[in-house]
Amino acid sequence: MSEGKLIVKNAKGVIFDLDGTLVDSMNVWKEIDVSYLGKHGYDVPDDLHDEIEGMSFTETAAYFKRRFCLKETVDEIKDCWNQMAYEKYCHEVALKPGAALFLSYLHKNGCKIAIASSNSRKLIQAVLESHGIASYFEAIVTSCDVKAGKPAPDVYLEAAKLLNLNPCDCVVFEDIPAGIMAGKAAGMTVFAVEDEFSEPLREKKLALADGWVRDYTEFI
Repeated sequence: MSEGKLIVKNAKGVIFDLDGTLVDSMNVWKEIDVSYLGKHGYDVPDDLHDEIEGMSFTETAAYFKRRFCLKETVDEIKDCWNQMAYEKYCHEVALKPGAALFLSYLHKNGCKIAIASSNSRKLIQAVLESHGIASYFEAIVTSCDVKAGKPAPDVYLEAAKLLNLNPCDCVVFEDIPAGIMAGKAAGMTVFAVEDEFSEPLREKKLALADGWVRDYTEFI
């Protein structure tokens, strides 16, 4: 048995980030950024995704409002993004390879499962329900529910609290450096998930994480 598989087998809880980790959705947001900013007369700046990495949904909307001098309120920006993404999350966004089998495996083995995401609760619920996996999750925490977004550990600590587990008994799956740092800062073992969107950050992810995953069936 591989070391990573043994770590997961012995974990009492597994906490997943959502976008780029559990679901293959990062290109959706790339398209939304192009469309949304285009409507306001802007191209997508080269540094945008680095700037907003780890921010909560609310923090990202506030950042857009400041940087692009938008007239809309933060809530209006968030509502627009939810509307633009909702149908895609219901019908187009796919699970990452092996995710459904891995979730079933964890559930059958009595492992507690949670989501800790920077996305909106509406979109999280939509994509989990669309794939018939919502019932596996005992807790869903968004970065809007806590004081600070990733790389602060708050969202992962809150997830562990809701699972009634010590952080050291939890394993995290993440796709971006800020998320990996958040999980590590929470005192958890963190596996970096391979994702096309964050491929340029592969070496940084490898350096920060405790392990790497291409397909979740590696842990079954």
